Amino acid sequence: MVAWTLLAIPVQAMLLTRAGPGKARFAQTYWRGVAWILGLRLRVIGALPAARPVMFIANHSSWLDIVALGAVLPACFVAKGDVAGWPVVGLIARLGRTIFVSRARETVGQEQRELEHRLAAGDNILLFPEGTTSDGNRVLPFSSAFFTLAFCPARPVVQPVAIVYDELDGLPVRRGDRAELAWYGDMALAPHFMQLERRGSFRATIVLGPPVPPGVHKNRKTLSAALEGWIAAAAAALRQGRPLG
Repeated sequence: MVAWTLLAIPVQAMLLTRAGPGKARFAQTYWRGVAWILGLRLRVIGALPAARPVMFIANHSSWLDIVALGAVLPACFVAKGDVAGWPVVGLIARLGRTIFVSRARETVGQEQRELEHRLAAGDNILLFPEGTTSDGNRVLPFSSAFFTLAFCPARPVVQPVAIVYDELDGLPVRRGDRAELAWYGDMALAPHFMQLERRGSFRATIVLGPPVPPGVHKNRKTLSAALEGWIAAAAAALRQGRPLG
């Protein structure tokens, strides 16, 4: 993974200086390579919308979500501001055009304008409205504040995304296994990474839900509630091995 990252950094750094979709496409290529190195297989159900910009809304249970969703979705991540200072991870995030937010009162206006500017420029954005990671056995309540962006002048299409890790070493993931895949609370990153690397392979199933065009919902609270319900139901069906409704 270190070798792959060192090869990818100068390529992405060069692409960032040029116009066009190359930087977004190569970011997906990078995450696909990381997934392959980790032994993370990806199953995708559904399709991406044809319209742009798109605001993807996903549940969140692990740092692995960044790898899996980064490989599938042509989007910029939105991350907490302190991630920018993490060794190596911060550099990778910046090269991937991650938007860092602190949610502090004095900077929220500027951060909102940056997000709106990205959408207006045609970039897609991925948000985790739970605001933190779960233990993988449930979807935490969404914060409707995240959905203010859906009503900005860029008028993005909003697509719900459910992600569940459903196979571990070729076997269905049981409830007790999810603590091994999820990264939450005060877990340290390095031990969690090494624990996963002892496994042969694991799989994430990603469901791309029906896109919500602008104007369907009157306000951020009804939009938040609708997407939370859809993602929670889809994730529960995946965890339980039931057909998607």
